[in-house]
Amino acid sequence: MSKSSWLAPALALLLLATGCNRDKPATTDTVDTEEAKVPAAPGFNADSAYAYTAKQVAFGPRVPNSKAHIATGDWIVQKFKTLGLTVKEQPFEAMAFDGKMLRSRNIIAQFQPEAARRVAVFTHWDTRPFADKDDQHKNAPLDGASDGASGVGIALEMARVLAAQPDSSKPSVGIDFILFDSEDYGYDSSTQGELKNQLQAQEEQGKSSWCLGSQYWAQHLLPANYKPEYGILLDMVGAKNAKFSREQLSVEKARDVVDKTWNTAAQIGYSDYFLFQDSPGITDDHVFTNQAGVRTIDIIDHLPVGDEYFPAYHHTTQDNMSIIDKRTLKAVGQTVLQTIYAG
Repeated sequence: MSKSSWLAPALALLLLATGCNRDKPATTDTVDTEEAKVPAAPGFNADSAYAYTAKQVAFGPRVPNSKAHIATGDWIVQKFKTLGLTVKEQPFEAMAFDGKMLRSRNIIAQFQPEAARRVAVFTHWDTRPFADKDDQHKNAPLDGASDGASGVGIALEMARVLAAQPDSSKPSVGIDFILFDSEDYGYDSSTQGELKNQLQAQEEQGKSSWCLGSQYWAQHLLPANYKPEYGILLDMVGAKNAKFSREQLSVEKARDVVDKTWNTAAQIGYSDYFLFQDSPGITDDHVFTNQAGVRTIDIIDHLPVGDEYFPAYHHTTQDNMSIIDKRTLKAVGQTVLQTIYAG
């Protein structure tokens, strides 16, 4: 994913500052699951989310400019339309760090588009073109089962569940599923040092070689003048034993949304996934949605202890359907649904 961490000095200082207590949940943030009221929401079907995830992977690596990428995007658009959502496509072209021009499109699917109050669910749908962390297959493209497909699978299942509800059981807000493209075609200096980053000058000006779709969207908001109450980014949300802690920028920009989401997860029995533990910031799509004025949190799988931020499958060929776990999909999908239904 767009998983280059923030500037190394800042990260180093943050790790030093948090190193003593990162393993311990803050006692003031725990919830009494017996007394807390669990928000009512329809059930999230993990089997269905798994099938949606597998369908994307079956197209082949969703690398921009490839036939698999086009076919997957067409399928996602049609699936949202079949579910009755209002779908808009945002085509754009962006230069990657290696100079390639990427033919891309963001996909926006709106549930209850007439509702004034809105919430955004963000994810990305492309895959990284090279497994640069893989010792054996460094130049192979990824299946991106967790890193991309799982977030889309959860979004599609949420849309299916919502569309099936009678009017009396629908949430009080409209929901916009915004799927970014060309998120994972970034430069990683730790694994690609032999390559030249042709976007280095732009990065020095606050841009990034990662998250090209969300950067474009932030400059060309669709819907126009978009102002939801908050956004939730889903990234790497399908792997077995995934761990989601409270990422730094998420806490800084939308602490109330972090608290509501993590408390909801604890109330419904998923505190083994959603850890009451803070973690360093990461460059991901929420950096740019926050810059666009959408208060966004990031639910992202990463290692809660040690020097390595990401799990072993990250940017390797191990990121295939063999690591996808239905309980993880259920934990994330049900938590997000009930967080939104809580109002």
